Amino acid sequence: MPKIVRFLLLQVNGLLPFLYPARHVFAGGNIMRGPLQFARDYAAYRAMPQDPHFPLNVLDSFPFLYDRYAPPGDMPLHYFHQDLWAARLVHDSDVPVHYDFGSRIDGFIAHCLMFCRVVMFDIRELASNVDGLTFIQGDVTSLDGIDSNSLFSLSSLHVLEHIGLGRYGDPVDPEGYLKAIRELQRVAAPAAALYVSVPIGKQRLEFNGQRVFDPRYFASRFDRCDLVEFSAVDDDNTFVRDADMDAFANRTYSCGLFYFRKR
Repeated sequence: MPKIVRFLLLQVNGLLPFLYPARHVFAGGNIMRGPLQFARDYAAYRAMPQDPHFPLNVLDSFPFLYDRYAPPGDMPLHYFHQDLWAARLVHDSDVPVHYDFGSRIDGFIAHCLMFCRVVMFDIRELASNVDGLTFIQGDVTSLDGIDSNSLFSLSSLHVLEHIGLGRYGDPVDPEGYLKAIRELQRVAAPAAALYVSVPIGKQRLEFNGQRVFDPRYFASRFDRCDLVEFSAVDDDNTFVRDADMDAFANRTYSCGLFYFRKR
């Protein structure tokens, strides 16, 4: 896709964010097919013997016109693969408590709560009474309330690319992601595991959405850690275990999965 076309599409998506999730509504003439199919189904249902416990009344109708055209589990596959990848590693480590910084609560965090307690940090407030989950509102670039070398299992999935861009209410700071990396390494205990994911490919800043990292550059920023595993989700949303960083340095938009261990 030409860069100018991608730029224009991203600007439209920023102004009208509902358009992208609704793309299946417009594909292949679905915007007309949906209402017509609803009318056919309604007429067919009305012609059948009715259940007296659930009488059909057009004034009670609640149309869903386009779900039939959406793929099952329509979600960003980066998150699907990364959440499973990281949750399996946390599970296999058998830690009683895991510390997360900004990851999705409805994916990775939910997985981990099945087998361990989770302490979650995010700059945005979260009201939750979920068993096993402790929430602390804070800024990952300044974890002053956490002692150095104190945490044994940490994660931050699809988060560091946003730090310092203001997208989620954080202060704008070109070095935000570097400060976050330094803090994660500071609070990690010796031999602690850090599970991190970010977009990877041709390195660039897509303000104010995210950064896309050359995976080699990103890994080098964790100068107090050893890289145990690098896996990836490629541009076609295929999971690649033990991937080659060089092969992903010029991709368009993949997801790098980094398993570090603190020295």
